Amino acid sequence: MHTEYTAVVKQDGDWWIGWVEEVPGVNCQERSLEGLKETLRQTLKEALESNSHKGHRAGEWVNR
Repeated sequence: MHTEYTAVVKQDGDWWIGWVEEVPGVNCQERSLEGLKETLRQTLKEALESNSHKGHRAGEWVNR
């Protein structure tokens, strides 16, 4: 399954800042645009993996 997410990216002085609209907490800051894109990808991946594990644990608890 392929899901698309929306990244908002802005330059603020010497820094690039960005966040993913659909996933709260996925926000990053880097000195380069390419660095920001990579950090956003990695942070999104980690957030989705973490949320997936939380859901599994909650489901296991409910089923007991």
